[in-house]
Amino acid sequence: MLTKILKSPRAFTLIIIVCSILMLGAVLGYASTEAASPPPATPDVPWWVWPLSLFLVTFVLGIVAVLGGVGGGVLFVPIVGGFFPFNLDFVRGAGLLVALAGALAAGPGLLKRNLASLRLALPVALIASSAAIVGAMIGLALPQDVVQTLLGATILLIVLIMATAKKSDFPNVPNPDALSQSLAITGIYREESIGKDVEWQIHRTPKGLALFIVIGVMAGMFGLGAGWANVPVLNLLMGAPLKISVATSKFLLSITDTSAAWIYLNQGAVLPMIVVPSIVGIMLGSIVGVKILAKTKPKAIKWMVIGLLLFSGLRALLKGLGIWK
Repeated sequence: MLTKILKSPRAFTLIIIVCSILMLGAVLGYASTEAASPPPATPDVPWWVWPLSLFLVTFVLGIVAVLGGVGGGVLFVPIVGGFFPFNLDFVRGAGLLVALAGALAAGPGLLKRNLASLRLALPVALIASSAAIVGAMIGLALPQDVVQTLLGATILLIVLIMATAKKSDFPNVPNPDALSQSLAITGIYREESIGKDVEWQIHRTPKGLALFIVIGVMAGMFGLGAGWANVPVLNLLMGAPLKISVATSKFLLSITDTSAAWIYLNQGAVLPMIVVPSIVGIMLGSIVGVKILAKTKPKAIKWMVIGLLLFSGLRALLKGLGIWK
């Protein structure tokens, strides 16, 4: 029976979801006793409306995130922060855990298939996770209006990157640089689309690692999953194949977001009422999104995600500037 469960992706995913909920309930139940303050009450609205609304919204975001090829965190923070009556610190803390839950669910399978590279991920994770801790401390120290304004500007930058960035399935890397050779960052994986094994290596490693300092700070400061930035740097700058870049980026989130999330936990900026329905909604929506993916047109979904991010980014920017409260 146990062997059958472990061999079934659907059953294994459900087990991960249940275990995640139980662990989060235990950890976050303790963390909530340290919370600075609960979300502001809204007159004539029962408390249970907000967790239910969060579940429904994040369920839809989980579907859209899979179809659009983005992480759930990058959609979660601007939308929930802009349209729900929650303190932005709680939203950013929840956003990190939302992205973390998805990464933990996907990480083992990606490593097993040799798509996520530990040799590539570990030096990047060391730098990005350290920067994420700094970013989280900065984000919690800044005034809410400043964070909202910077968040809006960051989301608009993400929109620009998504609209203009190109992808290369197999970048040409004629000569790896000295740093990547000394760290032995290379690998081989099975590419089913062409039916053969693909060897890969990277270059421009110092520039890539320097950029991950900025990416880590932004991930920690705004509670965003950084897949939108990880993939272009790994693929276009450093020359890793697209599948390796996407898989390694997903695995990276399980390290980077964990580092930043502990800062929010320590400061009491994580509430179970926000986190638990959000994680359950995102993960169940992702399962549905995977099933829908085969029947959709990727370009149409991509532009839908861009439009959604554009609207939520403008909302966060105008809210931070005091124009649209």
